[in-house]
Amino acid sequence: MRIQPPAPGIQPRHSRPAPAVLPGLGALLAMLALLLTAHTALAQGPLRADAPERYVVRPGDTLWDIAGRFLHEPWRWREVWQANPDIANPNRIYPGDVLVVDYTSGSPRIRTLQGGGGLRTVKLSPRVRVTDLDREIPAIPVNAVAPFLSRPLVTEAEEIDRAPYVVGFPDEKIIGGLGDTLYVRSITRAGNDRWEVLRPGQAYRDPDTGEVLGYEASSVATARLERLGDPATLVVTRSRKEVEVGDRLRPARDEEPIRSFFPRPGPAGMRGSVISVLNGVSQIGQYDVVVLNRGARDAVEVGQVFEAYRGGELRRDPVQARRTDWNWRNESPADASFWLGDWELDGWVRDKPDPNAPLPLHRRASRGSDKYIVPDSRSGVLMVFRVFPKVSFALVMYANKPMHVGEIVSAPRSP
Repeated sequence: MRIQPPAPGIQPRHSRPAPAVLPGLGALLAMLALLLTAHTALAQGPLRADAPERYVVRPGDTLWDIAGRFLHEPWRWREVWQANPDIANPNRIYPGDVLVVDYTSGSPRIRTLQGGGGLRTVKLSPRVRVTDLDREIPAIPVNAVAPFLSRPLVTEAEEIDRAPYVVGFPDEKIIGGLGDTLYVRSITRAGNDRWEVLRPGQAYRDPDTGEVLGYEASSVATARLERLGDPATLVVTRSRKEVEVGDRLRPARDEEPIRSFFPRPGPAGMRGSVISVLNGVSQIGQYDVVVLNRGARDAVEVGQVFEAYRGGELRRDPVQARRTDWNWRNESPADASFWLGDWELDGWVRDKPDPNAPLPLHRRASRGSDKYIVPDSRSGVLMVFRVFPKVSFALVMYANKPMHVGEIVSAPRSP
């Protein structure tokens, strides 16, 4: 028998009408789903659980500080930042901008309120010119890196050899200072009359290969060219240190001021080392400047972030060492058990167990299992702010513990 479906508008016997949907319930369910999605994204994404919903940028803030308010890892800012396309510089942030967390796209994003970064009113005064209020916030504390933005330099040995150098002073002086005349070989042509006096310093070497990566050259003074020649004559116009014979010169350059940039992870898989620190400290901490043995040739760029790690060294296991000390009275290289084991002869022992022992000088042996490798542990986070061909300068953004020269750096590990 074929059962015909009920005609339209006729309810089958024993069926019940579907319950009516309460007004607004669908919208409420959609809102709850959106909130649940946002909460899940917040728990699993880069945002902190205690991230503010709204933040007003203040003078003195840095991008790193602001990112740290919102994110577990400040260098992941680019992943959540929603640039404002309606303003001239959509990626820049200024004091007075209002940053909010926005969930409308299904995942949390940080953006500026409409008009927050586009329209700014600057009150003009006949006596005071205010410019700092409209200046974009920097990525990192400028005062920490300002002394290192143009000096010291890292230069190649060939550049040092080819550079003009101070050969002497008038009146048989041995040093020169502010207002003194310098004799320099050899400046026979020049595009401008401003020169910088540099002093070659330490060589930076790769700890793994021994390659010379460059030479540090510190700034000594600036001078004005008075006359071309061999030697040429220059007059010191600004002095940081006393000028000495052998100091090198290069044309003075107007260095580009630091610009805001987004922090981002360094090249994946790249490993390097901290090979020097620029402020002469032995224990490196927050806002110290370090030198890395990686530069432009290794795809390192300004703004890249690296994590520093310590560990990896070989240490003696005191427990295993006590258990496996070789008793020369009971076991000797003449025994088969000695050679079949994993003992290693690693030195000589004198006057043990006492000076009158039958063998006052005998071999010392140990097993290879009495050592272990220290696991890596993160000691800090660095951001590169200046790059040379083979090395780069980085600022320590924060340190979990005192850092030291020789620690390993690598791109941040994926969360």
